Amino acid sequence: MLNDLLKQLRQYTMVCPGDEVFCAVSGGADSMALLWGMYLLKDKLQIQLSAVHFNHNLRGAESDADEAFVREFCHRFEIPLTVGRGCVTPGKKGLEAAARDARYAFFAALPGKLATAHTADDNAETMLMHLIRGTGLKGLGGIAPVNGSVIRPMLHITRQQVLAFLEEYHISYREDSSNRTDDFLRNRLRHHVMPLLRAENPKISQNLSATAARLRQDEAALSELSQFEVLPNVETLRTMPQALRSRVLEAFLKQCGAAEPNSAHISLAESLVFSENPSARAAFPGGIMLTRRYDRLEQLHQLPPLKAMALPQQGIVELPELGLRVITGPAQSLKNTENTFTVIPTGTLTLRCRREGDRIHRNGGTKSVKKLFADQKIPASQRLRIPMVADDAGILGIYGIGADLARIATNLPALQIRFESIV
Repeated sequence: MLNDLLKQLRQYTMVCPGDEVFCAVSGGADSMALLWGMYLLKDKLQIQLSAVHFNHNLRGAESDADEAFVREFCHRFEIPLTVGRGCVTPGKKGLEAAARDARYAFFAALPGKLATAHTADDNAETMLMHLIRGTGLKGLGGIAPVNGSVIRPMLHITRQQVLAFLEEYHISYREDSSNRTDDFLRNRLRHHVMPLLRAENPKISQNLSATAARLRQDEAALSELSQFEVLPNVETLRTMPQALRSRVLEAFLKQCGAAEPNSAHISLAESLVFSENPSARAAFPGGIMLTRRYDRLEQLHQLPPLKAMALPQQGIVELPELGLRVITGPAQSLKNTENTFTVIPTGTLTLRCRREGDRIHRNGGTKSVKKLFADQKIPASQRLRIPMVADDAGILGIYGIGADLARIATNLPALQIRFESIV
């Protein structure tokens, strides 16, 4: 086992000379084998070796006995030991997940690297657990050999090798009574499923662990191909292989603030890509909204609709939130552009956003403002921020589009309404 341990450490460059390495030690067979193996290799690796133990206080006197056992072993071989304690209560993901979270939260405060004793058998069980619950390539990759400062040098070592190694060096270990129950899925797989698979192929754990390593390589390659500085347009996303597109969309969702996008979220994002509605939108957890802007997929930062306000027949109204000002007064000429309207108003002038039922006469006839905005490819998220000028008879003009052709003045005197950018 010692040679396999050294091979894994070197294959993934898990440690370098001078590194401080903490072995996570529960007192069980796997963690004791890791600690003893690293102790025998520490001079060759030129590392500073320590141990760390976390007492979850889940099994009363048995938990305290585990801690005492680890303390005594480390004292005997002069291995520095750090001990943490916690009172773990089950969370939404169950007791096992809560214990793991508490343990790793304590480990995260340690300097240097953390070595854990996950074996090929653990890796095989993890793959099966993910497969049972439903997973993709990432889940089938099992346990990563290196994850930040966490290293797992025993992923290609089996439980059988561990027990033989401990027997060879006369190293004792503790048995966790909870491992003998079928309370947890991992235990049920270990007790009932893995023996059946091992009867078909004694090397099932090694084979599954090797398969996981290959799948992690495939996942890494696909992830690399899915990197982008700017999200590709809709047409490009549609023509991508689904394996790449789903990863691109997953990365985009994370960029938008979604912590852990699942397959349902990615499918929802894909539905936007393939929607026939060029302004389709969808809500995601965390208050995130994505929208189609014709050929682009964007995060929607919804702004409130433009508030209606009275507009004087002569004067200046500032719209700082839009970077605009509106100037009204007597017209000097019959000028009409997309931002200047020369009209004969009826009644009160109002500056407002689009309302249901608004219509405007433009080249080609009268059409609803809603359809006009769609024809102009104005994103739905921006349509209620576009200022329009209306009077008691209806729309006089729309900023960026122009005046209602049925309302423009043909003779002076007339009123001119002009939009200008605020510099």
